[in-house]
Amino acid sequence: MAEPVRVRRLTDQEGQQLQRIVRRGSTNTVRYRRAMMLLASAGGNRVPVIAQLVQADEDTVRDVIHRFNEIGLACLDPRWAGGRPRLLSTDDEDFVVQTATTRPAKLGQPFTRWSIRKLLAYLRKVHGRVIRIGREALRCLLARRGVTFQRTKTWKKSTDPDYDAKLDRIEHVLDRFPDRTFAFDEFGPLGIRPTAGACWAEQGRPDRLLATYHRTHGVTYFHGCYSVGDDTLWGINRRRKGTANTLAALRSIWAARPDGAPVYVILDNLSAHNGKKILRWTKNNNVHLCFTPTNASWANPIETHFGPLRQFTLANSNYPNHTVQTRALHAYLRWRNTNARHPDVLAAQRMERARIRSEKGLRWGGRPGLAA
Repeated sequence: MAEPVRVRRLTDQEGQQLQRIVRRGSTNTVRYRRAMMLLASAGGNRVPVIAQLVQADEDTVRDVIHRFNEIGLACLDPRWAGGRPRLLSTDDEDFVVQTATTRPAKLGQPFTRWSIRKLLAYLRKVHGRVIRIGREALRCLLARRGVTFQRTKTWKKSTDPDYDAKLDRIEHVLDRFPDRTFAFDEFGPLGIRPTAGACWAEQGRPDRLLATYHRTHGVTYFHGCYSVGDDTLWGINRRRKGTANTLAALRSIWAARPDGAPVYVILDNLSAHNGKKILRWTKNNNVHLCFTPTNASWANPIETHFGPLRQFTLANSNYPNHTVQTRALHAYLRWRNTNARHPDVLAAQRMERARIRSEKGLRWGGRPGLAA
């Protein structure tokens, strides 16, 4: 049987950029949906699940994944065909782009960045290959190939000495035990203030939200739990992070599989997640914690589902208090879980688990609720 289509292992920089695009949702629709496809695939979701998540054709999802495995994050910007024939060959264009994206110091030039004039002069006299192109044509070529003049940014690489071992463990439980694997993370802080977003409106007449001058309600944190096998998301808002709230969330996860078999939970290595009380409880209840590497929270499968949660409940909102905000979050979660992927498959899985529980005489309270 053919191996399922899946993205290769993400680097730190790729994972952080995809997470940033999905969480902020401020880019164009094509980049946002493609980023969700890649991040969902990295989280262990299959192609049919991803297609249901982003409302796209399965072949489109496969094409994006294959394209990412070939060229990396450049696949987020599709290259539309059309227009007059190019005057330069493809090899010449590739050479121009490679030169423009290479630091001039590596090519023996006494400056730290290119300008259009300096790049043009270098291309015209480079040894063994002469590229004759006008200044405006060079500018258009770089823009067409996605090379723009940008400010330099910094990024942090994970310093975790067990980086590969932790990612291997996460991939192992996602591949071997998806029905018994869960993800947990906090989402926030969530404040009470008008939040900008997007909506359908008449041209030139967007919805307007009344601004506020004071923040008198404080913040909360959404403690979310995600079942990889059931594609179910639930959680509750808390005033703060802490060991007690983390343990309550882990208990709700354990309640979803009360048959005594091992349960695997993917979460980051926040201090509130690995206290002695938590480690003692997990050991006594056969719950195995799979920590993501330091500064690599993108490896947590729940991150993909926090993006839609923000876009459809927090963006373009102006809740009066935390109670109303929490009710809106729970209403969305109920709608999302009702419209989870492949209802027939999920129903069959639930029936099979119910049969096993009835044979063992275990008491079962149904799908985990929205409170931890």
